[in-house]
Amino acid sequence: MPQFDLPLEQLQSYRSRQVEPAGLDAFWRGTLDEARSVAHAPAFAPYREADYPLVEISDVTFSGFAGHPVRAWLIVPRGTNRPLPCMVRFIGYGGGRDIPLRYLAAPAAGVAVFVMDTRGQGGTWSPGDTGDDTDLSRGPEHPGVMSRGITTPETYYYRRLYTDAVRAVETAAAHYSIDETRIAVGGTSQGGGVSLAAAALAPNLIRLVQADIPYLCDIPRGIETAIQHPYVELAEFFALYPGLVEQALETLTYFDCAVLATRITARSQLSVALMDDICPPATVFAAYNAIEAEKEIAVFPYSGHTVPSAHEELRLSELRQILAA
Repeated sequence: MPQFDLPLEQLQSYRSRQVEPAGLDAFWRGTLDEARSVAHAPAFAPYREADYPLVEISDVTFSGFAGHPVRAWLIVPRGTNRPLPCMVRFIGYGGGRDIPLRYLAAPAAGVAVFVMDTRGQGGTWSPGDTGDDTDLSRGPEHPGVMSRGITTPETYYYRRLYTDAVRAVETAAAHYSIDETRIAVGGTSQGGGVSLAAAALAPNLIRLVQADIPYLCDIPRGIETAIQHPYVELAEFFALYPGLVEQALETLTYFDCAVLATRITARSQLSVALMDDICPPATVFAAYNAIEAEKEIAVFPYSGHTVPSAHEELRLSELRQILAA
């Protein structure tokens, strides 16, 4: 895949044309307050203690959107002073939380990790355990979740997922083994986008954002320029339902990380790949350029929708150092 988006010098100043909807803060404040008001105490069940003697793993069930049960892993290194810094990790599109074995890098560096399962996903490339148990998803939708409930902000799928993400951060921060002042959020692709959203919606709890090749940024641009799914889901949906385009695009403004990014106060580390045909580079720069907090972006000119393993190791080192104080 050749570079197909704007030249880098234009990307560095690119801004989304998205306009913040009226009442955005009130919408999210009401959504989150409702979720908190019906939340139950989270459950932490020990998981395969004999198989993981160097870490303490909990199979977590916490209350997400509207009190719905959401699954997660909490992995804490043994033999270290507590409370510990914690990375709250979100999963890429179509994936679920999988097994704890996938998330031992941060605990190996002395950082706890809280891995949120993704409601209604899993089963595409990694398994999950949380359904999208709601009656809000009415009306037509393309296979996948991008168009689920898209006719209004109240019914849109990502209202539920972003709320789950904030509740995941709050659940991790309240655990006795975690230092609530040293919380990071991170993930790749959809996980990166959800990290940005969580940092925007819970700014007082998050010190660091590590969002690699993030999805859900400048969504209209993604729909118009992405060659691969999942943005293509919306292009195909709009082709079949042209009468829903206007209201769907209005809905998306409530969930676009290029809009929400202005609310981020945490130090933000993003990455972008200039040959990425899933999350086009301009969409990532739209969110990055909207962030007003301390920030940096790693640019990979010859990468597609991936980041080099050396970058992952560097981010792990930075995570440990930044959260150490």
